[in-house]
Amino acid sequence: MSDAILADTATPVPELAARAARTGSSPVRDILALTARPEVISFAGGLPAPELFDAEGIAAAFRQVLSEAPRRALQYSTSEGDPALRAAVAARTTARGLPTDADDLLVTTGSQQGLSLLATALLEPGDVVLVEDPCYLAALQIFSLAGARVVPVPTDDEGLDPAALDEIAARENPKLLYVIPTFQNPTGRTLSAERRAAVAQVAARRGLWIAEDDPYSELRFEGEPQRWVASFPGAEDRTALLGSFSKVMAPGLRLGSLRAPAALRRACITAKQAADLHTSTIDQAAAARYLADADLDAHLERIRGAYRERRNALVDGLPEALPEGSRWNRPAGGMFVWATLPAGYDATALLPEAVRQDVAYVPGAPFFAGAPDPTAVRLSFVTHAPDEIRTGLVRLRAALEGAQRAG
Repeated sequence: MSDAILADTATPVPELAARAARTGSSPVRDILALTARPEVISFAGGLPAPELFDAEGIAAAFRQVLSEAPRRALQYSTSEGDPALRAAVAARTTARGLPTDADDLLVTTGSQQGLSLLATALLEPGDVVLVEDPCYLAALQIFSLAGARVVPVPTDDEGLDPAALDEIAARENPKLLYVIPTFQNPTGRTLSAERRAAVAQVAARRGLWIAEDDPYSELRFEGEPQRWVASFPGAEDRTALLGSFSKVMAPGLRLGSLRAPAALRRACITAKQAADLHTSTIDQAAAARYLADADLDAHLERIRGAYRERRNALVDGLPEALPEGSRWNRPAGGMFVWATLPAGYDATALLPEAVRQDVAYVPGAPFFAGAPDPTAVRLSFVTHAPDEIRTGLVRLRAALEGAQRAG
């Protein structure tokens, strides 16, 4: 049969799954691609400062593992994860106030995978997931791919509103609540102990699971640490706690952890076996060796000191950079500042002018599961040194003023 006849008679391939078609690319990743030029000062991505990575210590850990046990480090491993790494994470979690055994944990390929495993284990198409509004973008992608119906819960300057959570949970019959209670992405807000206790009580009263995402809490610059929601009465038997090494060690390792009640953890292990069998054996072994040989807490102190200076440079420069009437917060840690421009401004429409001025940010609108705020902006302060941040703010002011004159 000729190629021409084949072309005339071929049946089109089936369409993509509806969940794939309706789930868009991450706007943050798209912006990072647009701003990859080295001259751009980017407040867009939550990228840890690469000059602060303990590259020497991590390299030493890899060398040690490969010299001592290369066959084990390069071989397939268990889905649950490296026992030494799980023991180290359990010890750190226990020391921070949440008693944890190694067997309570599953090692994941970044905490992002942990959330994806939870969605696989818990959600049927049409199930309701409650999220903070605004919410972490990749979580919205995961829930969309799972076929869930995402319902936003209002927030204020102090984070999630527990009274609104209770009212919405009573009405919507949700299966899962997703929260980042400490230095939330995108807002940098932290829930108080009172609100955490109230969230735990609502979850127990309304019968829903909690996914508590905690990638940022060890990046606290000031103030007292907050207890995990998982430790409050009512939440202990219904909370999956997601942890990450990306912000405290290096994101390229792609290592995270999932602490969950036994039945849910077993379901997530099965989902992981279907996803990737197990997380990189050698990366896990090197991380375990690093935690045994290096002083992660001392390394974190250096990171916190640098990020505190960068937070100060950004927040202290915003009065000159943003138009009169703008608002922003001063987070006590984490990576992000949340700002709103005066009414009438559109942060998405203004972004191209900012990029022309060699500066970038993330418009806040895509983070909302409900009605978006077009004036909102997420600014990350961790990637650049204070002098670069100040230069970036000068460029941002020029971009906003230029767009205003053009309008």
